[in-house]
Amino acid sequence: MAILHKYDAVVVGAGGAGLWASYELARAGVNCAVLSKLYPTRSHTGTAQGGIAAALGNMEEDHPDWHCYDTIKGGDYLVDQDAAEILADEAIVTVLDLEHMGLPFDRTPEGKIEQRRFGGHTKPDPNNPGKRIPVMRACKSADRTGHMILQTLYQQNVKHETKFFNEFQVLDLIMERGECRGCVTIDIASGEIHIFQAKAVILATGGFGKIFKVTSNAHSLTGDLVAMAWRHGIPLEDMEFFQFHPTGVYEKGILISEAARGEGGILFNAHGERFMERHAPSMKELAPRDMISRYIFEEVRAGNGVGPHKDAVWLDVRPDTINKYHSAPGGKKVTAHGLEAALPDILEFVRLYEGLEPMKEMFLIQPTAHYAMGGIPTDVHGRVLRDENNSVVKGLYAAGECACVSVHGANRLGTNSLLDILVFGRRAGLDAARLIKETTFEDVSPKADEVAIAQIEGLKSSKGKESVADIRKKMQLTMDQQVGVFRNAEDMKMAIGAINDLREAYQGVTVMDKGARFNTDVLEALELGYLLDLAYVTATSALNRTESRGGHAREDYPNRDDVNWLKHTLAFKNNGGVEFKYKPVTITKYQPQERNY
Repeated sequence: MAILHKYDAVVVGAGGAGLWASYELARAGVNCAVLSKLYPTRSHTGTAQGGIAAALGNMEEDHPDWHCYDTIKGGDYLVDQDAAEILADEAIVTVLDLEHMGLPFDRTPEGKIEQRRFGGHTKPDPNNPGKRIPVMRACKSADRTGHMILQTLYQQNVKHETKFFNEFQVLDLIMERGECRGCVTIDIASGEIHIFQAKAVILATGGFGKIFKVTSNAHSLTGDLVAMAWRHGIPLEDMEFFQFHPTGVYEKGILISEAARGEGGILFNAHGERFMERHAPSMKELAPRDMISRYIFEEVRAGNGVGPHKDAVWLDVRPDTINKYHSAPGGKKVTAHGLEAALPDILEFVRLYEGLEPMKEMFLIQPTAHYAMGGIPTDVHGRVLRDENNSVVKGLYAAGECACVSVHGANRLGTNSLLDILVFGRRAGLDAARLIKETTFEDVSPKADEVAIAQIEGLKSSKGKESVADIRKKMQLTMDQQVGVFRNAEDMKMAIGAINDLREAYQGVTVMDKGARFNTDVLEALELGYLLDLAYVTATSALNRTESRGGHAREDYPNRDDVNWLKHTLAFKNNGGVEFKYKPVTITKYQPQERNY
């Protein structure tokens, strides 16, 4: 029999979005529980390296309007501009709040928060009207910014006595009469089923990069709640847009942060050419991520690749090289000591995974699946939306990478992800606190846990012979090869067919462990089911959008098509397949223009 808990609010996920939401709820005196399948400080927010964007203007002149424009242009004009305005305007108070909580930002000699350059972040060139140049906007704590944010917010929640249920995995949402009334979970340590009844549930569970093989995402990022929402009839928005970060460790996908290029790192091809000068003459290595990833693939296709399979390029962060091509702000020379202070973890990753000394040698990089621009549709208060008319699902919120507000549009700018999770995590927490004061508890069905229990028992009792690991490997290779940086109809149709075959094979999957305690076999099997659904929706959405925009680059439709496709896609579950509906992009003051750098 399931163990019942009753909280005013339940937050699922203990990364930046979840922890800021729970922080606001705790400060408002709301009885709140945070559920996480990991210990909170192991959440994926902790891997974010480069910084958090805010137009503080500490290093040079900057304005929120410039940040807003860059976000919209970077997202290839699929960004909802009201959300981008909120993001840029609230960035400053968000960073200052973190500072007041005690986050140890790097400092200028004057004691202000130090900032660095990052891809796609610009300001008007005072010497060349109409041109834009890189700006220092990324507030940083060396290359451990996400780690510091996670620790700081966790400490604040401990201070406010937030109740944590660590290593509890959500199995199902409790959706009754069109509203969310809680969730069903399993205590991983004991195998016991727990029902959490709540007036408000906030989903903050991150992305689902494990649909790909070469990815920067941790093994835990399997899109559990995104898939569950889809299974409950909630559409998924703009799922065709998945960002490939240009600089992953060769063949491993582990992230080499954009901070390496923000500190002056240079990309070279097999001929020793700084090829970004040719592709993006103004921004060079600080062009947006989607563009650089495509340019790397174009270099490889042109025979200019390096490495054992000629499918990578070089990244050079040696001080002599950086000083040869450009100097640090103020004309100072870059030194090995300065880079070790600015990029300690990144340089250690290179030493560990590449087996070389980055202060003396170039190293191989290639694009890695990194970030989902699409997800569960929400409004600017984090409220989940059920249709193209923006109807709100009462009691259900989402924030961070699992959500689509849509502040990133077709491509996210670096350092806007940490900002997104905090700004909209805060907003979700504040609106949930409002809702809770206005709402009474509704009873949940005594059969609320039936579906979850049936799933687990079905896996344990299965007589099938299909392997979770084999199906997962086939799915990831299919997505890598046919739904990657460059896409075309023929490949994607093959991918959809292959994924459907794997979804069918999944019905015969079996697990070795039949026990209750720490049964990770069963949990990994459940996670595979979520991944298969999300891979299917991603590939189907990509086939459906017959244009190229941001992270979605089609070789058979190479141009952006604003006449037919300046709109968001909503993918609904329909008899196991996908039905598409659409809603317009919110445009306030920035009309779509050609996107170049």
